[in-house]
Amino acid sequence: MTDPVVKDANGTPLCDGDGVTLVKDLKVKGTSVTLKRGTLVRNIRLTDDPALVECNVEKVKGLVLRTEFLKKA
Repeated sequence: MTDPVVKDANGTPLCDGDGVTLVKDLKVKGTSVTLKRGTLVRNIRLTDDPALVECNVEKVKGLVLRTEFLKKA
């Protein structure tokens, strides 16, 4: 059985350590932070779920983002 391929909103495959940008403004639950569209997120980490990636953004550490809101930078 092969590992599922993680793809961004445009269908481009993603790998550990890639940089991505947000395609939509996102409110972060539990904080007053809103991540704006176009924000660059570097060094993503893939998870067991192909629809989710982990990353660190500005003041938010350990953030999990859905791949449908990302595009490869």
